[in-house]
Amino acid sequence: MHVRRVVPNLRTEDPEACGAFYARLGLTPAMDLGWITTLTGTGTGTGTGGGTAPAQLSLMTEDLTGPVVPDLSIEVDDVDTAYEELRAAGAELLFPVRDEEWGVRRFFVRDPDGRVVNVLGHR
Repeated sequence: MHVRRVVPNLRTEDPEACGAFYARLGLTPAMDLGWITTLTGTGTGTGTGGGTAPAQLSLMTEDLTGPVVPDLSIEVDDVDTAYEELRAAGAELLFPVRDEEWGVRRFFVRDPDGRVVNVLGHR
């Protein structure tokens, strides 16, 4: 299994004010579904292993179908394998694997420190 990206998710009551704040730091909207806006930087980051990816940050007022706003999202190449590995390890699964109308397959899991992780893959 390979990780494609990790994106912090910030809960906000005022996405416009937060978006304006982060725009001053060079982040611009790449996706806006109303309840979630993903901001990206204009350049590419320097990932380990020689990979590069743009910096990303998501602002969320809620999660449209999930039980809570997750603390971070991790995009993997095989959501079902990730789910089975975490289930077999006894991890606390908060939201079962499902296909969302906006084109991702995902589930929620709690990490050992209590953070909620949205594990996803684009279909």
